[in-house]
Amino acid sequence: MPAENASVLVVGSSNGVRPDERLEVYSASKAALSNLVHNWSRQSRARRFRVDLLSPGPTRTPGLLGAAGGDADGFAEAFVPLGRLADADEIAEAALFLASDASSFVTGAELFADGGYTRA
Repeated sequence: MPAENASVLVVGSSNGVRPDERLEVYSASKAALSNLVHNWSRQSRARRFRVDLLSPGPTRTPGLLGAAGGDADGFAEAFVPLGRLADADEIAEAALFLASDASSFVTGAELFADGGYTRA
């Protein structure tokens, strides 16, 4: 169990809200994380720790670039409202926020660091 006043960060995916028919098992597992975090946050009162879900969107990583066959930028321009892929540092900054005291009154939340992808 986490220490009192700790922050637990679970990493999901924007595919949990905006599923891809080619990734149905992956999308379903990411959607389940939202329910897990919600329930876990309700049970964390006794130990006074926070638990939140970070759901990144399309991020410039070797895995995504390889899976996209070199057209990840075209995908981002077409489907991400900010028109680009995230840099890994941007996702790390969102994680640091949720882990820091700056989010001391946040628990059970899902933060989408996805350039607007889930709401597009």
